[in-house]
Amino acid sequence: MSRSGLDSENFLEMLSAERGAAANTLDSYRRDLDGYLGHLAARGRTGRDAGAADIRGWLEAMSKAGMAASTAARRLSAIRQFHRFLYTEGRRTDDPTATIDSPRQGRGLPKVLSEDEVSLMLEVARGDETPAGLRMSALLEMLYATGMRVSELVQLPLSAVARDQDFIVVRGKAAKERLVPLTRKAREAIAAYKAVRPHFIPKGAESKRLFPSSGKEGHLTRQRFGQMLKELAVLSGISPGKVSPHVLRHAFASHLLAHGADLRAVQQLLGHADISTTQISPVERMVLRSLPDGPRVPRAVPVASPGGGG
Repeated sequence: MSRSGLDSENFLEMLSAERGAAANTLDSYRRDLDGYLGHLAARGRTGRDAGAADIRGWLEAMSKAGMAASTAARRLSAIRQFHRFLYTEGRRTDDPTATIDSPRQGRGLPKVLSEDEVSLMLEVARGDETPAGLRMSALLEMLYATGMRVSELVQLPLSAVARDQDFIVVRGKAAKERLVPLTRKAREAIAAYKAVRPHFIPKGAESKRLFPSSGKEGHLTRQRFGQMLKELAVLSGISPGKVSPHVLRHAFASHLLAHGADLRAVQQLLGHADISTTQISPVERMVLRSLPDGPRVPRAVPVASPGGGG
C-alpha cells in the first residue's frame, strides 16, 4: 500500500475507533479522500507534502466541474480533518488547510411559483378527465387551497370530505388538529374525483383513505405525488425543478400575503406552532410592511385563495 493509502486508512481507523464514526460516514470520508489524494497524485504530490496552493487547485477543479459550493465545503471539511490528523501524528510539520477559506455558499432564494404559473398548472390538470387526471386536479386544488403539508394531504381520511363543506379538519404534527377552508373549485374537484376514487382501490379491497393506492402504505405516497407534480409541470411548460409539494405550500402562503392576508392567519393555516417558524422571503417581508392597516382576515380565515375561485 502506498504511503498516501496508508495515511488514509490510518485516518479512517482513527475516526472509527476514537470517534465512533458510522460505516456510512466512513464511506463518505473514504470517497472524499480518494478524490483528493487522486487529484494530488496526478500532480506528483501526496497528503504529506501538499501545500495550500494544491488544495486551492483541488477546490478550483471541483468548482469548474460544476460542484455545488455546499458539497465542496463538506469535502474540504473532511480534508481539514485529514491534514490535522497528519499534523498531530507528526507526519507533517504544518497544516496546509489553516489558511484555506471554505467555498462561499450563497443563500439561494426560495423557489417561488407565480400566481400565473400555479393557475396554468391548475388549468392543465383540469383538462385531463381521466381518473388519474381527476385525482391530480383534486390533489393540486386542495394543496393550493389549504397549504397542507404533503404528508397531511396524502394521508387524509375519506371522512374528511364526507360532505360538501367549506372547511376540512387537518391532523398535523403531534396529532394537532386545525380547521382549513376549501375553495369552491377545490370542492368541485374533490366531488369529481370521488366519483372515480374506486379506480385506485385494489379489487376486493376497501380503503378509508381519500387517496388510496395499492402500495403497502395504502395511500398515495408523497414521493409519488412529487413525481406527478413534476410531470404536470412539464406538461404546463414549467421547469420541473421549480415545482414540489413544498413549493406549492410556499406559494399558498406567499400569494395570500400578497393579497393582504394577516401573517398570523397564514401561520395558523400552515399549522406552525410558533409564528417564528413561518419562513418569509425578503419579498414577502416587503409586502407585509406595505400592507395597509385596513381590514384583517377574521378568525384566521384567509382571503379567497388566488386563482382558486370561490
